[in-house]
Amino acid sequence: MSRKQEKLLAKVRHHLDFIYAEVETPVPLEQVAERLIATMGLDRHCNEPDPHSNHWDQSDVIMITYGDSLRQESEKPLDTLHRFLDNRCDGAINSVHILPFFPYSSDDGFSVINFASVNESLGDWSNIQAIADDYRLMADLVINHCSSRSQWFENFRKGISPGKGYFIDVDPDTDISRVVRPRTSPLLRETETDEGTRYVWCTFSHDQVDLNFSNPVVLEEMVRIIRHYLDNGVRIFRLDAVAFLWKKAGSPCINLEETHEVIRLLRTLIECSQRDAVIITETNIPNRENLTYFGNANEAHCVYNFSLPPLLVNTLITGDCTYLKQWMMSMPPAQSGTSYFNFIASHDGIGLRPAEGLLTDDEIDTLINTMISFGGRVSWRAAEGGRQKAYEINISLFDALQGTTAGPDRWAEARFICAHALMLGLEGIPGIYIHSLLATRNDQERVEHTGNNRAINRRQWHYPELETLLENDRSHHGRVFNSLKELMHIRKRQPAFHPNATQFTLHLGTRLFGYWRQSMDRSQSIFCIYNISDQPQMLLLSDINLIGTDQWHELISGASISGLNESLELAPYQSVWISNRL
Repeated sequence: MSRKQEKLLAKVRHHLDFIYAEVETPVPLEQVAERLIATMGLDRHCNEPDPHSNHWDQSDVIMITYGDSLRQESEKPLDTLHRFLDNRCDGAINSVHILPFFPYSSDDGFSVINFASVNESLGDWSNIQAIADDYRLMADLVINHCSSRSQWFENFRKGISPGKGYFIDVDPDTDISRVVRPRTSPLLRETETDEGTRYVWCTFSHDQVDLNFSNPVVLEEMVRIIRHYLDNGVRIFRLDAVAFLWKKAGSPCINLEETHEVIRLLRTLIECSQRDAVIITETNIPNRENLTYFGNANEAHCVYNFSLPPLLVNTLITGDCTYLKQWMMSMPPAQSGTSYFNFIASHDGIGLRPAEGLLTDDEIDTLINTMISFGGRVSWRAAEGGRQKAYEINISLFDALQGTTAGPDRWAEARFICAHALMLGLEGIPGIYIHSLLATRNDQERVEHTGNNRAINRRQWHYPELETLLENDRSHHGRVFNSLKELMHIRKRQPAFHPNATQFTLHLGTRLFGYWRQSMDRSQSIFCIYNISDQPQMLLLSDINLIGTDQWHELISGASISGLNESLELAPYQSVWISNRL
């Protein structure tokens, strides 16, 4: 064993000692550490990771999509997706997050039957690898649970391996009153097994059975899956619902220290195997809790910026950026080697837990009521005392921004593009959901058909129909698609838009929202300013202190800025990126 591998073994053992400090394991932890290292192939070759390397830059834009969001007869959906990226995106997208592409039994992929297979209705591993050859591939590690129809759960019922000991079996009289839940269904599922009736833990639904990480064999299984994904081209791992991973009697069973240490362990193993691989934690929780998943730049490389969607939608429907500005000023800059993952729409909905403590209850109620008036739905979670509380708003982003609190208006497209321009300029890596890129409307028919509120923003496009719309300037789909592509192309050319470049919030009143970005070598400054209201607003250039010796340009329009003591009139929802270099 080389010196490097000895250091790795000691580090893995350190992680395991912390994780299993209160657990009696069936095998010695030294043996578990050796098996984890061998599973990842690190007993043969081991990299020396640099914890402060940024594996990203301003050219990175990640498109989020289901494998079958685009469909065409006689073609595998993954091939259709690949063709769309190649032929339609014109290099604006360089990374793609394909939401769970495995065999599943519910939750549109997040109830995984077999982690090692590709859903045959989408394609196979060769299709996944082909996309990974051309685009940086992000995939879900659905780490908290698996399907009740999986072989593991069937074996659990029979008391045989693999599966025996893989799930959390608790006494039904156990006090679970403190457990934090994102759903309203009963936590425990009554299950008949060969050894009698058992009650198994199901955080999300009774078809999504939580895995028992207090059994190190489960950890080994997950590491084996990670190795398989790496071998098939995955370079970004989205740890789904990871905040709920560890369970401890008498605790809320969310954000526990053991969970954080498991993530640190996985980062150690992944980085030593693939130096440029990235871990993103999906933790739909209040902002302060979410930020803890950076650790000390030794945990997640990126965290989802979950507070951005509700705050930005609130800003644009009220025409007041007060709450968004307060939040921006409170956000710490990400250390080198870490970054925010910015998004404003997803396959789920607009999460409301990340708005807790940032928006008042009245603001949240106004947001909910406005979204309902625009055709949105509300999903609920169980709260303390048996109450139900709004968990997320389900709506397509295009419909969410069709108007203000006063109702729909004529500024829907401008407001929608403004939202994306604001997000694309922010510190962090941008992720754009395919249905935002395509300006897809609410799919009420799919909601009625599935009975699932989240289906409202999960349309499956018939690809020839979509292509016709994208080629038609009279279609809002084509206009929005081309506008967003142009913004992404502009972003890619600006070093001041590097995810880790400096960012400061500007103070321009409640109707103009702005921030200043400066490249890491300090050669470029960009003042990003947005009229977030439905009325024209005047921007005094003297208010943003442009340096008089530089030549300034507005990047989106291409116009030159002549007098620094003049003013610009911003039309409703207009965005300007004022830069000292083209």
